[in-house]
Amino acid sequence: MTGLETMKNRSAITLFGGTGDLTYRKLLPALYNLDVLGKLDDNFKIIVIGRRAYTPEKYIEIARDWVKEYARTKFDNEQFESYAQRIIYFKMDMTNEEEYKLLQDFYTFMKIDQHVYYYAVAPSFFITITNGLKKYCASNNAKVIIEKPFGENLEKAAILNDRLAEFFGQEEIYHIDHYLGKEMIQNILSLRFKNVIFKGIWNKDFIENIQITAAETVGVGTRASYYDKSGALKDMVQNHLLQVLSIVAMEEPTEEGSKGIHISQYNLLSAIKPIEDVNNNLIMGQYIGYLDEANIDPDSKTETYAALKLFVDNERWENVPFFIRTGKRLGDRQTQVVVQFKAVGDTPGNVLIIKIQPDEGVYFQFNAKKPGTEQELQPISLDFCQSCILENRINTPEAYERLLGACLVGDRSLFSQWDQIVVSWEFINNLLEKYHKQGSLLHNYEQGSMGPIEAEKFVNWIN
Repeated sequence: MTGLETMKNRSAITLFGGTGDLTYRKLLPALYNLDVLGKLDDNFKIIVIGRRAYTPEKYIEIARDWVKEYARTKFDNEQFESYAQRIIYFKMDMTNEEEYKLLQDFYTFMKIDQHVYYYAVAPSFFITITNGLKKYCASNNAKVIIEKPFGENLEKAAILNDRLAEFFGQEEIYHIDHYLGKEMIQNILSLRFKNVIFKGIWNKDFIENIQITAAETVGVGTRASYYDKSGALKDMVQNHLLQVLSIVAMEEPTEEGSKGIHISQYNLLSAIKPIEDVNNNLIMGQYIGYLDEANIDPDSKTETYAALKLFVDNERWENVPFFIRTGKRLGDRQTQVVVQFKAVGDTPGNVLIIKIQPDEGVYFQFNAKKPGTEQELQPISLDFCQSCILENRINTPEAYERLLGACLVGDRSLFSQWDQIVVSWEFINNLLEKYHKQGSLLHNYEQGSMGPIEAEKFVNWIN
């Protein structure tokens, strides 16, 4: 009897797009971290799909450099050699349906019977890959992880979802949003529901407004061709920032586990009021110099900045404005949630800032009497920088590490759900339709600024 015949059945993750930036920078380092921490089964394999004629040795050599640079855990040559035993480079053309038969033959040879497929490729390849798997790998017990963008609009997203669900089943589709894997996003639930000082005042009676910011200093870079067809609303607001909003504003789940969280998120997203007066509630901008970028249409009207004011139609948030802004080539890189509490008389309101990236932590500003005989108040702050503590940085999983680990054990709580994607697309589609119908302006803004000055009329943004 051969060694292969006595081999135990194995589980594996198959990375389509195995020679792409996402695999090199995020997925291979994240899986290395999970391996170092003992969170991968002994027989677990990483099957890397690529079109390039790499030998196994050559691919491992390439992977070593990326893992060494981007892994969160300390790089160790002996540990990497052990990790490398999991990696198998499989050369194939993922657009050639017949080559999926060879892939399935390989799975059978390796006795792999538990599968996770990761689509680390452009959305245009999603159905192509699924068709190949459906034809030759239909008997596999499989999950699939899908990267955003999920469709260019709701109609295309629905077609894509139907095709995927037909093969995998809706419950085995994991829509990955790396924002939901970030430590401080997860911490929002603890701050809200595990602290009596916030739990009782997280409502319209005490909160003036909530601001959600995702500012980037970089431009479109190598994503120009995709980004020019998408823009800030579809690229950032439709998925990332509406998901953050749902975590910040949802009701406390009444059911344990991921299902309760998803229900609360969906209810919140469904309660967002459509924006009717676009000109007074949406500011779109494009940074000066965008039209000179490579692969950008010289007549492009694509927004690289969006700021919007919206309301949630429920009792908790009645008349409380939520402000969302995001943009490229801004003066500061920051992702944060600001909760502006109401003022007490002439005294400034308290401010809670949840810092998501690049720094992680919580900042809280309150009022206290200034030392001395005068009855004068001064702002006092409590500033907890979680990422400033070396031990925290070492022990905090990177987003993709957290999300991959969750998928492998079937934890769906960190992943976007299809019903949430639908209501988010409906909101954005409605907003874009009114934006174009009302002939709203596209404002220019200087690189290195915080966006169009017109956005300042919304609110006193807290940076």
